[in-house]
Amino acid sequence: MEVLPVVDAGAGFTFLSGIRVLDLTTSVAGPYASMLLSDFGAEIIKVERPDGDDARKWGPPFLEGESLWFTAVNRNKKSVVLDLQDKNDREILLSFARLADVVITNQPPSAQKKLGLDYESFVQVRPDIIFTSITGFGLTGERSDLTCYDLIAEGYSGIMDVTGDASGPPQKVGAPAADMLAGQDAAMATITALFDRMRTGRGHLIDVSLVESMTRFLCCRVSPYLGAGEAPVRSGGTDSVIAIYQQFSTSDKPLTLGLGNDAIWRRFWQAVGDSGFGARPEFHSNAARRDNRQVIVERIQDILLTASRDDWLAIFADARVPAGPINSVEDLAADTALHDRGLLFTLRDGDRHVPQIGLGIRIDGEMATPRSAPPRLGQHSAEYVALATTDQIA
Repeated sequence: MEVLPVVDAGAGFTFLSGIRVLDLTTSVAGPYASMLLSDFGAEIIKVERPDGDDARKWGPPFLEGESLWFTAVNRNKKSVVLDLQDKNDREILLSFARLADVVITNQPPSAQKKLGLDYESFVQVRPDIIFTSITGFGLTGERSDLTCYDLIAEGYSGIMDVTGDASGPPQKVGAPAADMLAGQDAAMATITALFDRMRTGRGHLIDVSLVESMTRFLCCRVSPYLGAGEAPVRSGGTDSVIAIYQQFSTSDKPLTLGLGNDAIWRRFWQAVGDSGFGARPEFHSNAARRDNRQVIVERIQDILLTASRDDWLAIFADARVPAGPINSVEDLAADTALHDRGLLFTLRDGDRHVPQIGLGIRIDGEMATPRSAPPRLGQHSAEYVALATTDQIA
């Protein structure tokens, strides 16, 4: 495992200090949403089934018995085990809700209603609650009760149809993109609703759909079809509206290259020593370059094969031409620039050492220091259940 900088658990950001979130979610999207809120200072009560969040079992690999998928999206939380099929445990949950500002759930609407864990039920005990629902297809519509995972949402959204080589099958994005995007959307909407509640005193029902979050991610590919009938196709990432914007081989390792405007286009050809080719009249605009993409790509490829990736990256950096490596996860983990920025680190919390990927947002020059490591299953049950029954959660 890559050696990372060690960060001690600390106070972290306090922008949402005093906001209490009741997190009823499992897997990735919901836990990621609540973790984002926690990174800004919210208190998260993570309510888990007796057998725990589904993601606790997603492995190998495991670290000290914990799934590394689970630890990626669950820092700063308090784990409380409740059996929501049990009437007494549901009453305890409603006691939590009376003291909470936000409830986040990822149950389909029929399951929410069946268990009495829908918006209407929580409003009865906390009229100004912010209720954030993350489902596959939304709370309304003909698909609302279908079950969904990230893979299913990616298929619905169109992203898989445009991902992969032209001659190959559709491909899933190499990360749980729909989950992460929906989680971000849920956190953003929750903060927005909390801000409005400060002004109006009103609670809100937030409805986030994995399919819709993933589809919005595709907006720059959908819009040209809706407006001009130009449907994107799988191309291995070589059909961008920008000419040129793709990967190339060098004498050793591949790189990425983005010639996004006329000035960069000119600087690129100066940097590679072929200004005459770049100045040809048939390449005078991005639209013209798209019409001649194949000729240009072949010329660039011939040139880049004459030197190594790192040599070209140094040349392009000096010429202010956007270019970069194609990192593996191993390369990424060893990137000291990301270490220095505080994005990749090992969290030390007592005797636990857990690798983490940080918030990636600095405010006033500071990173979001985690307050605690991802919790063990039921780690805080006794403490929080006792406090909930006396309405004194601290």
